[in-house]
This record gives sequence, C-alpha cells and structure tokens, in this order.
Amino acid sequence: MKRHKGWVLSVAFSPDGETIASGSADSTVCLWNVATRKPVDILSNGHKGWISSVAFSPDGKTIVSAGVDSTVRLWDVATQQPIGKPFYGHESWVYSVAFSPDGKTIASGSTDSTVRLWDAPRGEIISQPLNEHGSAFFAIALSPDGKTIASGSLDNNVRLWDVTDRKPIGSPLEGHDASIHSVAFSPDGETLASGSHDNTMRLWNVATGKPIGKPFKGHENWISAVAFSPDGKIIASGSNDRTMRLWSVVTGRPIGKLFRGRQQGVASVAFSPEGRILVSGSRDGTIQLWNVADGEPIGDPLRGH
Repeated sequence: MKRHKGWVLSVAFSPDGETIASGSADSTVCLWNVATRKPVDILSNGHKGWISSVAFSPDGKTIVSAGVDSTVRLWDVATQQPIGKPFYGHESWVYSVAFSPDGKTIASGSTDSTVRLWDAPRGEIISQPLNEHGSAFFAIALSPDGKTIASGSLDNNVRLWDVTDRKPIGSPLEGHDASIHSVAFSPDGETLASGSHDNTMRLWNVATGKPIGKPFKGHENWISAVAFSPDGKIIASGSNDRTMRLWSVVTGRPIGKLFRGRQQGVASVAFSPEGRILVSGSRDGTIQLWNVADGEPIGDPLRGH
C-alpha cells in the first residue's frame, strides 16, 4: 500500500472505535484498523495540498475533511471514494471541520476569518458566514446538542455562536495571551476546553462564558490539541513540545506521567469511544496509540503517513 509522506495534522476515532482516520500534509486521508494497527486504505484524489482536519459522521459511514485548498470534502468509508463535489465557499485554508450530532450539518473554520455551515447531504452553504472574530479561525467544535459552535482564533479569543440564528453568544471569551489552536466541548456540553499558543489550556463555563479556575500549565510549548474523555472527567492535551498530558477536570492538575514518545510536535489527539485508548498524530508523519491507564505506548508508531 502507498504510504503517507507528510505531517499528520488530524486524527479521529470512528464511533464504534474500530477505525482511525488521519489527515496528512501529503494530501491524503488514511484509514487504520485499531485492532491490527495496520492501514486499511488511503483516500486520495480529493484535496490539492495539506489536509488539516478530519472527522467521522455520527453513524461512522462518512468522513469530512478540510484542506489548504480552501475546500471541504465528504468521503464514503465503505468505498473509500469522495462523495460528490468539493464544498466551495471559503477563500483560504480550511483549518477545522466538525459534524453536528445528527450528521446533517458540517461546520468549518478558515483562515479567511469565517466559519461556515454546510448542508451535509447537499453540500450547500447554509446562510451567511460567521465572521465576528475578524481574524483567522484555527479551531471549531460543535456542542453535543448541536446548538452551539465554539471557535478559536488568531485574535487570542474564543467565541460561542448560536447555530440557529448564526450570531455570536455574548462577548468573546478572553483569557489567553496568544492564538487559540484547539477547542473541545465536554460530553455534557457544559464546559469548553481551549488550547493556546501561550502554552496553556483553559476551561470555560459555556452558560456564563466565564473561565473556570486558573490556566492549566505544564507544557513547554504551544498546545495544539485538546480532547475530553468520554466520561468528561479527563482532558488530554497535545503540545509542540512533543508530549501529551492528562488532566483532571475537577482539580485542574496533571494525572500520571507525561506521554512522551519518539514523535515530533503533537498535532492532534483523540480518545477512543470507551476512553481506554488515546491516539496522537505527529509532525513526524506517525500516529501513536497510548494506554490511558499507564501512559505507555501501545506497540510501535503507525507509519502510514
């Protein structure tokens, strides 16, 4: 099988936990079998340039990808083929994509300073772009109930948006001292986590827009990825310092030891659906599975990119 030859910028577990999708700077998406840790297939001939973000649909049958070519694409997991035409509308690099819980809507954030909503089945833009930040979007997430979008931007702020009326909710969430590179909702939708170029992670109360406690400090370089465990008790952070950490949501303190592999900077992290495995994508082109309980790597790095 053809191998990837570029940074791994995004990883995602399928809803059943049996497959991992990874997006790479080599313009391809790779599917992996979690049990065998072997590549299943390469999804290519879709994007022209880096793939910056991938996500599974809630039913696991479709993957959405975003790229530096300013497009969003859908892929059929069963056939490994693109579905329909690319989604055109952004004017610059699409940095992040996410499915709504019902799978009918896709949100995308771009360096053209807009967030767009798409009708997933038809590939059509829904309403006008969301652009209150006024600067490049590096991260977006949809709440578990599908009613709220969180966005992180180059302007150092996090914003919440109402999906129904496409307007910002309240004032920007201010507290970081540098650009925001990752955002994630807790499983109950009440808390938001954000990772920043200021080397810290923050928690926010979604209802009030206020920070929860102090910043999480421990990484020596910018935080590129954050993810909640399925039970919402743990947050994983991945950093350009080549490490990952687990944090207690309640105490804000690190749990266990650093996850330190042979990787370069960590670009993306994701928990398996049952929460026992963490997967990371790295700028050295590898993917690594980790045992959440002891922080040890599971097997050798997956070298498909």
